Amino acid sequence: MDFTYPIVIAMVVSLVLFQINQRRSSPLLAIFNRWLRWLVFGFGVAKILVDLELSTRPYWVLALTALLVYFLIETVYRWLEIKALSLSPIPLFPRFHVNSSGEEWPTQPRLLKVRDWLRKQGFHAVQSLKAELAPGFALRMSVYQDSSNKLRVQVLFLPQPGGNIVMCASLVSVTTNGLRYVTDNLYLPFAGFYPENWLVDRSPWRRTLAALVKRHRERLEDETDPLSEWETEPLADLNAQQHAMEQVNTELGFLFPHHEREEHGKMTVEARYRVWKEAWFLNYFGRSARYE
Repeated sequence: MDFTYPIVIAMVVSLVLFQINQRRSSPLLAIFNRWLRWLVFGFGVAKILVDLELSTRPYWVLALTALLVYFLIETVYRWLEIKALSLSPIPLFPRFHVNSSGEEWPTQPRLLKVRDWLRKQGFHAVQSLKAELAPGFALRMSVYQDSSNKLRVQVLFLPQPGGNIVMCASLVSVTTNGLRYVTDNLYLPFAGFYPENWLVDRSPWRRTLAALVKRHRERLEDETDPLSEWETEPLADLNAQQHAMEQVNTELGFLFPHHEREEHGKMTVEARYRVWKEAWFLNYFGRSARYE
């Protein structure tokens, strides 16, 4: 069977999807395109080896071998990327401050529709925040609450190469007995530990805010304790939780103690493996890895 035409078509589709996603920054399109690139590499390399008579092994053996080689190459690349992040000055749990630059919400039409949806659903803006990760690279967040002040929506804007922006959201509610319900669609790997009172549901496939809000409220239906109204401003609460997350992950061995980070970096070897595993699951399945 001649695989030339299917391989060429797949290559063209992959290039088109890449160009489209440069504008849309859709994690779902990115997942599909990663699988497509993997298959194109595997079957394409096998086709070249057969056509040039560089190997006498069966085509399917060469294709399977090429697929494994691609996996190994990407594994090494991701491992080096994670190591570089661990050694870099970029904080894993950045501290936020009030965004007074006047750029609370990006002006892209697809993102403005989300803001309009929030307003129509009765959510009101509470605070605009910003976290500087590196010179010229910052995370922006707009925080909203519903009319009962019991559901807080943290809309996070992640800058992308080429000036595009990916929007993610984290929904948070706290019960009177101290449980913290978190529902988000973040597609960035974490793989660390959460405080015991956190109940986290990561749903990277739910890209619309409406679906995420629905999922969050479904989770709260089985909760017997009433929800608390938010009294702490977002800035104070968020930075307190960032501090708590860093402390928990240091105590549990995910992060090196501060006095050892200059020599070893921020993440332990086990942590780097967990982040690599989570990144692989998110990049190819759109879900977080499970840990015991």
